Amino acid sequence: MRLSSVRPIFLLSSLLPLCASQLSECPGYTASNVQRGVGKITADLNLAGEACNVYGHDLRDLRLLVEYQTAQRLHVKIYDAAERVYQIPEDVVPRPPSNFVDSGTDMTFNMTADPFSFTVTRTSTGEVLFDTSGSALIFESEYLRLRTGLPEDPNLYGLGESADKFRLPTKNYSHTLWNAGEPFLPKSENLYGSHNVIYDHRGANGTSATFLMNSNGAKVNIVNDPEIGQYVEYNSLGGVLDFYFMNGDTPKEATTQYAELIGYPALMPWWGFGYHQCRYGMVDVWEVAGVVANYSAADIPLEVMWTDIDYMDYRRSLSLDPLRFPLDTMQQMVDTLHARQQKYIMMVDPAMAKYPYEPFRHGENLDAFMQTDNGTYTGVVWAGPSVFPDWFAPNTQQYWNEEFNRFFNAESGVNVDGIWIDMNEPSNFCDETCVPNPALFSIHNNDPPRPPPARMYSPYPIPGFPENFQPGCVAFTTFNVEADVNSTTDQFLLLGDAFSIGQGEPHDAPQMWPYDTDPPNWNLTVQLPPNSMINYQYALYHYGTDGSYTLEHQNRTVNTGGCNTMYAPYEVHDTMSSSNRSVSARAINIPAHHSSELNKRQQSELGQPGAMMGLPGRELLYPEYNISNYWPWGNLSVQTVPTDIVHANGLVEFDVHNLYGTMMSTATRNALLDRQPGKRPLIITRSTFAGAGKHVGHWFGDNISTWDDYRTSIRQMVEFAALFQMPMVGSDVCGFNGNTTVHLCSRWAMLGAFNPFYRNHDVQGALVQEFYRWPLVAAAARSAINTRYRLLDYLYTAMYRQHTTGTPTLNPLFFIYPEDANTFDIGTQFFYGESILVSPVLEENATSVEVYLPDDVFYDLHTHETVRGHGEMVMLSNISYTEIPTHVRGGSIVPMRMNSANTTAELRKQNFTLLVAPGLDGTAAGSLYVDDGESLEQDGVLDVRFEYSKDGVFSMGGTFGYETGVWIETVVLLGGDEEGVGERYGEASAVHGGVGRGNAKSLASATAKSRAAHGVVKLRLFNFPKSIPSTVSLLTTSASLASGVLLGTPGTAATSSSSANFSIISPATFTGSLPLMEACLLASEGLEASDLDVRR
Repeated sequence: MRLSSVRPIFLLSSLLPLCASQLSECPGYTASNVQRGVGKITADLNLAGEACNVYGHDLRDLRLLVEYQTAQRLHVKIYDAAERVYQIPEDVVPRPPSNFVDSGTDMTFNMTADPFSFTVTRTSTGEVLFDTSGSALIFESEYLRLRTGLPEDPNLYGLGESADKFRLPTKNYSHTLWNAGEPFLPKSENLYGSHNVIYDHRGANGTSATFLMNSNGAKVNIVNDPEIGQYVEYNSLGGVLDFYFMNGDTPKEATTQYAELIGYPALMPWWGFGYHQCRYGMVDVWEVAGVVANYSAADIPLEVMWTDIDYMDYRRSLSLDPLRFPLDTMQQMVDTLHARQQKYIMMVDPAMAKYPYEPFRHGENLDAFMQTDNGTYTGVVWAGPSVFPDWFAPNTQQYWNEEFNRFFNAESGVNVDGIWIDMNEPSNFCDETCVPNPALFSIHNNDPPRPPPARMYSPYPIPGFPENFQPGCVAFTTFNVEADVNSTTDQFLLLGDAFSIGQGEPHDAPQMWPYDTDPPNWNLTVQLPPNSMINYQYALYHYGTDGSYTLEHQNRTVNTGGCNTMYAPYEVHDTMSSSNRSVSARAINIPAHHSSELNKRQQSELGQPGAMMGLPGRELLYPEYNISNYWPWGNLSVQTVPTDIVHANGLVEFDVHNLYGTMMSTATRNALLDRQPGKRPLIITRSTFAGAGKHVGHWFGDNISTWDDYRTSIRQMVEFAALFQMPMVGSDVCGFNGNTTVHLCSRWAMLGAFNPFYRNHDVQGALVQEFYRWPLVAAAARSAINTRYRLLDYLYTAMYRQHTTGTPTLNPLFFIYPEDANTFDIGTQFFYGESILVSPVLEENATSVEVYLPDDVFYDLHTHETVRGHGEMVMLSNISYTEIPTHVRGGSIVPMRMNSANTTAELRKQNFTLLVAPGLDGTAAGSLYVDDGESLEQDGVLDVRFEYSKDGVFSMGGTFGYETGVWIETVVLLGGDEEGVGERYGEASAVHGGVGRGNAKSLASATAKSRAAHGVVKLRLFNFPKSIPSTVSLLTTSASLASGVLLGTPGTAATSSSSANFSIISPATFTGSLPLMEACLLASEGLEASDLDVRR
């Protein structure tokens, strides 16, 4: 054990006032040798006085690098002159190329030489965005500090991952950046990811974003000091001060520049936006299949079924439990899902069990695991003693590719469609008491836990699945035992020669459970072969001591009867006395090997100029500066791997810890691409760093089934999508930990439909919460999924835009209304895309919610009622549990499918409708992107822009290179009256959906004019007279049009009711040159030709 591991906790707190006082005396630096080039400034920075040496030693010689990289992005880096201090490797987090803009930039860098400080200003206005003049720069071997002044009570956003307020508090707020596997999402604590970017929004004066490219543990303080004023203070345990400043006229411009810096997020496959289901604690493959069948029986669409670590053989990653999840049965289940147009995802943890199975042996042979001088580092996770991949090792990607190709092989393995990666901070249960003997530590902590009794057959029919998923002939038998067992140290086991009771192996024997305490009684119901004599005995597993087993002297027998059901089992009643026990073999302990010294591989690198490997001699386990890691005693290694581990390339875990999860994400994406080249992978991860969205999506971890966490999920998904450029995100719908309620789950099902990633997941032992469990929740889910699927193309289009431009998929209100100060603090309403305002009900048992409606016009998404906002709070009432208030923003055109479907594959066969929602100026616009939904490279796409002008002309144009096989069936014009669109709207009031019963206008097209690819189609829309007949048909007369040109079949008539919709046939997929399309309206009874505007 290291001497440092017994450091008294009180030292940290007692040193804080002294250290703070010493920091105030630090001399700062003086700038000299300033060189100015094209778009670039460099300078030397030298310590200006006597060193403070508060946290390590002050570095005397630094360098300054300033780059005007684009017109809106400025790079400022302060680093050690010898370049020995660790910097993030560019192959892990790539940097964008610098264009070295020399003029026309809207950001200006100015500095003061003595003492050194700098400002960043917006050139166009002279407004100061960043100002370090208020305090000295501190650059020590184990601590960096830089402080910037700000205006009073600024509007700041970002700093993730956290469960805190959306608009960051500005008085005495701190956020720690140290990736931690913290359950329950506590407030004011560091969570799974590190995103050190802050957005400073100043209304009409624009928005700036400041990103610190630093992966070391850090704490950022936002303070309003009566004497000093308002400031943000960056405190880091190491690395360099590598800042990127971005400036935009609007917050959307700032975040798109951030995307350009860290990388645009990956576009996920089309099916990934369907509804997902998981549950931790599934007994076996039949229970998984049963959930799928139950969703079908409940008429609730299910796109993707997931399996947590339950499938693993004693929690060993990349293994199958042969009794509960046998390979052949798993393959049958996956084949059945695929035949039903459904998908399957499994979890993979990074740590591999230190056990003689293929993933461990393979990784050892390739030196793919973290090493110390004494061998492979051993920690503890769910599988017990475990080893951890070293993503810096040269063979680790090969190892990961080969393991994925083996385990997930389409022919010989489990043919999954996506991957879920968890525990990748990395999480490690091994604390300092574990180091001498991880195996004994695992035994005491019951890792791995004993699995449930194996079943011979499914206990119930599973419609739609193969024969071996159906019930077989078994003898359900309940064993009742009176026995005095200390359950705090011992597990009481049923061991016998049958499949379900261990087949003579104590390790596989199922655990009995107490059901009474006076006298102590235990029971367990298992499946046994019918009409058989089964030998059995009782046993104790001493997990609280040494992991040994105590078995009965005697063998017992039971004669089973014929087939029965679990509801009428055979009963066995026994008594076990303490005199009837003997000791079996003891568990084998595997000693850990972990050095307290730096690995020798690094010694030749440390101290070499230009190596950027980190300084020698640092305190890597208990640094003096306390970043307030969520474990209060300051040890950075708590619940993770030791921070003095040295990676294969010489970097220490102390510096690169926050990169581990993102490096695993990258390796996993590479492995899936190696397995299925050309197909977009769907990967959901827990731990993230800036830029992780280029490869993966993220779920928000182990939340709780509470209304507070329901509200927190709104803030989190908007932060990740809009601020951190990671849009494929969502929470565990209905909550993970604890028991949900019918009303909470109903509301969360509705809210979850507007998460980009939509999954229901809960913890083992909690109340099961699949949507079909309660009639009200089932009804809410059907309503929610119906809306989500009809809008799926709208969501997919938004995701594509963010993938290509960084324009957010989800938007906080101030992104859409950047000059409306009332929106700056709103974190519980959001825009889905840029057009649909979502305003969830927020409180338990509530059927109303007070929402903010900006000064604009909105339309209820479902009733099409017009709501005129006036920049005020509005009470929406009478909101049932199968509704969520959603309003289309004026000025939008929203593409929707005419109908929902049971799978996203079937959804692609549904025709479109367009909702035209004119803004206050009478115009509207929108777009639609469609591709094949899965390929990385597309042969052709449909990318169409829709516009509606205030004089009533609808037009659409763009790229028509993908054959959709469907057509735009209706166009619905919202709002207005007989006097014209955009002239008069109803007033908002306290009624759900608003008041002012605007009607959807009737539309007709008399002209359809088309051109070749990248052409434009224009349709004249106008109001019919009041005497319009109930039905009007539109038919193309051009029989020579290529198949698919009309989104439907040429020559097919479409009909429309005059009350709201009008059918159009419009070219939406051009596959080459296209003749002009002549369209005519077939007059119906009562419709005169003079009523129509027919032009070619």
